[in-house]
Amino acid sequence: MTAELGTRLANRILWGLLVGAAAGGITLLVGEAYPPLLDAARKFATLVLEPIGQVFLRMLFFVVIPLVFASLATGVAQLDRLAQLGPMAVRTFILFFLNMAIAVTLGLVMMNLLEPGAAMEPESRVRLMDEYGGDAAAHVAKRAEAPDVTPMTIVEMFMPRNLFGAFVGNSRNALGDVLPLILFAILVGAAALKLPAGRRDRLRSGLSLVNDLMTGIVHFALRLAPYAVPAMIYSVVVKIGWDIVIALGVFVAGCIAMMLLHLFGTMSVWLRLLARRNPLATFKLMWPVLATAFSTSSSAASLPAALAAAREDLGVKAPVAGFVLPLGTTMNMSGTALFEGCVVLFVAQVFGIELGFAQQVTLVLLAVLSAVAVSAIPGGALPMVAGLLAAFGIPPEGIGIILGVERLLDMTRTMVNVGSDVVTTIVVDRFTKLEHATEPDAVRA
Repeated sequence: MTAELGTRLANRILWGLLVGAAAGGITLLVGEAYPPLLDAARKFATLVLEPIGQVFLRMLFFVVIPLVFASLATGVAQLDRLAQLGPMAVRTFILFFLNMAIAVTLGLVMMNLLEPGAAMEPESRVRLMDEYGGDAAAHVAKRAEAPDVTPMTIVEMFMPRNLFGAFVGNSRNALGDVLPLILFAILVGAAALKLPAGRRDRLRSGLSLVNDLMTGIVHFALRLAPYAVPAMIYSVVVKIGWDIVIALGVFVAGCIAMMLLHLFGTMSVWLRLLARRNPLATFKLMWPVLATAFSTSSSAASLPAALAAAREDLGVKAPVAGFVLPLGTTMNMSGTALFEGCVVLFVAQVFGIELGFAQQVTLVLLAVLSAVAVSAIPGGALPMVAGLLAAFGIPPEGIGIILGVERLLDMTRTMVNVGSDVVTTIVVDRFTKLEHATEPDAVRA
């Protein structure tokens, strides 16, 4: 999918959201004066519009298991070449993890303070639970019956006796348990590092092929999105009412605020304390890169501009920029991680499913891991979000609520991803220069 085609598709999805929400609002207003019209609209949504939305959602669900496995296993299997780079690679990965973990934490703090999904009226929440065939109510009951978290329950969560039985799904959770799959993918990637070079390359090639095939299916699904999104939004609005629209607006505003806080707040602290640079002056030099990322919604498309700015305007050494920035384009996804954590908590709040402190700590880790595995395509985070929802016992169909606003959030989080990549590169470059400056001349020679 070309960048131009992706932009046109995203714009059509956004317009679809507006059309679906407007049509739903008009139906609600007219339905107050003439209730039979609202009843007819709800029946039409159930019989016609919901199946359209489900075709789109289930195409995304198809790819969750193979995409998570192939992406994570491939990422780990490629680490052998980075091990040769020593301290620079270690610093880079530590900064990547801290960057994403801080971003997710900021998002979860905002969600716990604002609780946009919990603001819905009890009647609206009951209707929403009924809308998803009782799955949400079943998950709430299952959550209430869940045993206390102990070391053994954590072992069972990540390492069940029957690995494949855990993630092939069941009647309550069509996506199965994704946590064992994530651990299994990491172990497969780590074991691949011990294979002879030829066999390791063949494994990488096979995993990359699976990843490309699943990405192709995501592209197929996204072509349905301009029709599925208005259908789903209209259906939710006419059945649930204005509560969901208000909750969604608060959610979007909160997410964007936290993304901007992370980019211009957390990254400014990094620039000042770790890179010893003036944040305002640095962001002025980065502004063309940030504008490119926001307008294209593509980290890959922004990479050439980021490399040029890092080398020419920010004074980063070419080897450091050439290593950290391309790696960050695929792994350092702070905006995406923040988005994923917020979506999981928002949908949980909408359905009345409470995630405790220990579960939210787990969510931070899983959001970081899944953000690393996100494909660099529009909508690439959606299958990962569906997997995270399933991992916490939340109906994965809940992502349909946020699909229409995903475009605006995608533009913002891409800007955060790229901006964090550049700042991380500047920090790594400073420590690399300090390391070389303290080396004896004979060693440097």
